[in-house]
Formats: sequence, C-alpha cells, structure tokens
Amino acid sequence: MNKKTDADVSKFIISGTMTVMEALKRIDLNGHGVVFIYEDGKMTGVVSDGDIRRHILKNGNLNIEVKKIANAAPQFIRHGSNVNVQEYIRQNRITALPVLDDKGKIVRIEFDNRGKIYRHLDIHVPVVIMAGGKGTRLAPFTNILPKPLIPIGDKTITEHIIDRFQRFGCHQFYMIVNYRKNFIKTYFTEQENSPDLFFIEELKFQGTGGGIKLLEGKIKETFFLTNCDILVDEDYSSILDYHKEKKNWITLVCATKNIEIPYGTVQVSHEGRVTGFQEKPSFHFLTNTGFYVIEPEFLNLINKNERIDMTDLIQKCIDQGKPVGVYPITENSWMDMGQLKELENMRIRLGYMD
Repeated sequence: MNKKTDADVSKFIISGTMTVMEALKRIDLNGHGVVFIYEDGKMTGVVSDGDIRRHILKNGNLNIEVKKIANAAPQFIRHGSNVNVQEYIRQNRITALPVLDDKGKIVRIEFDNRGKIYRHLDIHVPVVIMAGGKGTRLAPFTNILPKPLIPIGDKTITEHIIDRFQRFGCHQFYMIVNYRKNFIKTYFTEQENSPDLFFIEELKFQGTGGGIKLLEGKIKETFFLTNCDILVDEDYSSILDYHKEKKNWITLVCATKNIEIPYGTVQVSHEGRVTGFQEKPSFHFLTNTGFYVIEPEFLNLINKNERIDMTDLIQKCIDQGKPVGVYPITENSWMDMGQLKELENMRIRLGYMD
C-alpha cells in the first residue's frame, strides 16, 4: 500500500471556493492529477486534470469556483474496511482513492501502484521529430553538439522523447535533420538497439514548419510531430483519440500557464482618472508546447521549398477554414529545454541533478 501522511494529504485538499486555476496549480504541485474538495470538515467533491481540460475546451472561465465543475460523488472507502485497494482502483478505473473516517475526513489517499493508468498502449502512429535547427539559445552547448544530442542524464533528449512514444506502441520514427546532420545520423546509426528511425534531410533551412513538406508521400496517415527539445508526460492515446473525434487537420497540445504580476496595478479611465486598484493580478493562457497531431492533408498547405514557421502554417490552415484543435495539459506535464535555465530544470525534474 502507498500510504500518505497527513502532511502529504494536505497537497490534495482544496476549498470549493478556490478558482479552477488555483485548483490546477495544486494539481501541478501534487503531481497526481487530482484534488479533493473539503467543506465543513468533510470531503464533498473531486476534481481531476481531465475535468479541468474539458472545462477549458468548452472555453470555460478559469476564475470561477472549482466546485462548479467538480464531481460531487467521488469514489472512496472507509477507514478499516476490508477492501482490496488496488483491485478497487482498477475496477473503478480511478488513479486515487481517498480513505475516510466516520466523519468524512480523509485519513489517507491510496494510489494505483502502477503509476498513471493508460487505456491502451499500442497506437502504432508514426512520430516525426523536428531536429534541424541550430539551437542557438543553447549555446555554447550547441557549438559542440547539435541540440537533438544534448544529454539529459544518461540519454540524449531525443532518446527520452522516443522512449515516451514507445511506451504507447509507436515504433516508426522520422527525424528531420539539417544542422550537423551527419553527426546526428552517425550517433543513431551506431547505437545498439536503435529504433526504427528514418532521416529526412533538409537541404536548406525551411523554418519550423516548411521542413515537414518533405514527409509528403512518405507518411499517408495521422502522425505525431514534436520539437526535439520538449518532453510531454501525458496520455498520448487520449490526445490521438481527441484529435480524431474532432476531425482536426492539426491538434496543438497546449499547456496552461498562469502569470502573476507581483505588484498592485492601477486602473485608469479614458479620461486619465484613477478608477480603482487590483492587487497582484494574474493572467492565464494556453501556450504552444511544440507537440502536435497532424493529418497528411495538412502538408498540402505547404508549397515546395517554402520557408515557413509552424505558427504561420497553422494560421494558414485556420484562414482556409480547416479544423484546428487544441488539447490542453497542465503546466507540469510539459518540460522544455529550449534555453539553458530550462535545460537545467529538465535535468532536475528527471532526477539527474539535485
């Protein structure tokens, strides 16, 4: 059994009057994708990251009270009951099971001992890794190594990316290369147990989107596309299912971000008069992670040898009336090593640095 102390339990308890955004921050903090609502000293609801995702997809307000989107009938067991916890968790397809005393207070929380539960692990979808850039923001590392070969612990960043896709049954990989491409190709060619990896060579830099035109005729089905400097810890099968359900040409995986201004702000009218104050306001938005699900038709939007960035290409898709979707994830599910500080943070989060 994975028991939690009272100190740990506090990371999973929120008030129903907290905002959805505050609940999302608490979910990011505890790392288990769920929080429980306490009112009048007892548990009255549960909110998962999936509940918040569905709320965001409905263009829901993240500043409303979280109890308005909560499940008011969460699964639980009583302290001292003779229940096989892991069997109960699996049968009810939940990841966290609160154990309550006679007054409805959480005594501890039991978690599935296999970690995150995924519905199926064999989606067999091609994966394209964008690995052609110079990685100038990671200099001086990239003066020596191309960005796809930057080490994170005992593996390159690219190998970490491939590992995550392989967990879901993805075994066909394409890598678009340009800068120091021979270095990259040699590294993977000489690796033992190298994945099924095909190299697509850019002859000139075509921006962050133009290079995928080279996949035309090579990939004729839905595929994943990822930058070579990010890691996403999510259920890739759910992302794929959502993309297909919505019949999108492209689905962007986006992380929720919250920015708090550390000062009191002044509100001013059009006439220049002060109308009020707001202490440390916060703003939330979705940011593009560089992880996509794409239909092969999307490649038709790119002209041959065209230099175009991914954001401009997506805008072109929108302007032509093609369906573009978004799959929101929590900020904590996304790691980006695009800059030196973020590279260090990634190494810390993956347990390679103290």
